[in-house]
Amino acid sequence: MEQILSRQEASEAVHDSGWRFLLGTLRTSVPVGSLAQAIGLAADAVAVCDSDADRHLRVDARPDRVVFTLQSLAHAAVTTRDVELAHRISVAVDRTGLLTEPEIGTGAPRSVQLLEIAIDALDISTVRPFWKAVLGYADEAGADGAEDPLVDPVGQGPAVWFQQMDRARPQRNRIHFDICVPHDEAPRRIDAALAAGGRLVSATRAPAFWVLADMEGNEACVTTWQGRDG
Repeated sequence: MEQILSRQEASEAVHDSGWRFLLGTLRTSVPVGSLAQAIGLAADAVAVCDSDADRHLRVDARPDRVVFTLQSLAHAAVTTRDVELAHRISVAVDRTGLLTEPEIGTGAPRSVQLLEIAIDALDISTVRPFWKAVLGYADEAGADGAEDPLVDPVGQGPAVWFQQMDRARPQRNRIHFDICVPHDEAPRRIDAALAAGGRLVSATRAPAFWVLADMEGNEACVTTWQGRDG
């Protein structure tokens, strides 16, 4: 029977296969040499997922890479079936001589990541409908509260979520980027941002997120799945 997994369970179940847990999904990126090869890998993944492909698998195929994403659409979460499918896809990719492995240290610009846009608001229930309408977004599956993220129904744009403000802060930027990265890539990303002139504003909520800022004080958060349970 399909069961929803915790963040820890999902991460540990696929980590050694090169997949990473990001925002309720399992993701991996496979470098390829052509779009034809990418389409071939995508077809192989669909074949091994069989009837589960439409309910769990999303594929972004490009001439230089294929990004596979697994999530139970019915639960908007990672389940035991997603883990099983991840291992099937890894085996299928391995048969072609390629690997579902993080590209750290290979000269690749980065591995998988997800971008979120965070909007600070005094009255979330008032501003949220505006952003939902203007972006053409939808409620996340299973959402039941004003603070739940808005998501692109066709999976092209970043998620948008709302952070409760306790008072007006006109001198502070009220929209910032959250960059969700694999937990084992966060230190490298933070070091790179600091080396590029940024500064660390806060690490009190690490490893869930680190708050960084550019030279003018504009903030961004590097986030991971860790430190969010309990």
